[in-house]
Amino acid sequence: MTAIRTEDLTQTYGDLVALDSLSLSVAEGELFGLLGPNGSGKTTTIEILTGQRAPTSGSARVLGRDPVADPLAVREAVGILPEREDPPSFLTPREYLEFVADVRGFDPAERIAEWADRLGFREQLDTLSTDLSEGERQRVMLAQTFIHEPDLVFIDEPLVNLDPIMQAQVREHMRDYCARGNTLFLSTHFLEVAADLCTEVGIVRDGELVAQRDPRELADHDELLAYFRREVEPAAATDGGDSTGDRDR
Repeated sequence: MTAIRTEDLTQTYGDLVALDSLSLSVAEGELFGLLGPNGSGKTTTIEILTGQRAPTSGSARVLGRDPVADPLAVREAVGILPEREDPPSFLTPREYLEFVADVRGFDPAERIAEWADRLGFREQLDTLSTDLSEGERQRVMLAQTFIHEPDLVFIDEPLVNLDPIMQAQVREHMRDYCARGNTLFLSTHFLEVAADLCTEVGIVRDGELVAQRDPRELADHDELLAYFRREVEPAAATDGGDSTGDRDR
């Protein structure tokens, strides 16, 4: 079964082409990584697939739903963690996750304690989020992404701000999550994340999907890096380099 499918997905901002006829397919149970340099269209893709942005043209299906025609249904069915997203500063992690439970419609009592233990913020449950470290805030946001047990999760740069021990724990959770038949769609520009975690990688360049393959077919990180360079650098040489800035669109 297919969890995500796009056909000729295109997004323009004036003269800037953020996505150029992007067509991809992600099977259920995949840990799929969208890999590309800054400005390659990764964040825009996630925004469209989660109903946060309407494309200029093309179509998408997420768990059989149309994120353009019915964005609320898609957002209700999936978990979402955008890059650089924090819990509200005026709420504690407990209050924020209770709010998430109310919106998502589940009993928070056991799940909040379970996820606080799993992600190591049990002692910070009643601390205002503004007083948490960046890593602690990221753990809370990871909890809200998975706590309602969705079939599909979208994460933009999942390991940002996490210490090495917590990175290892989150990686293991994501593998277990997909091993149970769920689907995870992550975007990253870190080759080691894609090589270590993903069962399928799509490489995007200038908003276009230029390759899709299983990274486990490659021997190691160096081989993935060489493969990535072969797909990405021809355009960089032609265009004179990436001038889109740090914000990934």
